[in-house]
Amino acid sequence: MRVLLRVAIPVEAGNKGVTDGSLPRTIQALMERTKPEAAYFFPDNGLRTALFVFNMEDGAQIPASVEPLFLQLNAGVTLTPVMTAEDLQKGLADAAKLR
Repeated sequence: MRVLLRVAIPVEAGNKGVTDGSLPRTIQALMERTKPEAAYFFPDNGLRTALFVFNMEDGAQIPASVEPLFLQLNAGVTLTPVMTAEDLQKGLADAAKLR
């Protein structure tokens, strides 16, 4: 299943992560683990924020994906299932058959 991971890093933890190098290491490790099809980084409401879109084969991947963000960056995370336009079209066609 394709998921959207939103990561919001508190200012103090982010500043420490930049200074001690843990922020780029943690993000790089996440990208190596998840191999995202897209990754975006931006400030949002005063927080360092990132979005990653990647395929999650199994819910058991959740801890390995998010625990380092909690532990090393004190980050807030949200995981949301997402679809491409093609996925949506297929899903709607399948749903129409249920009527």
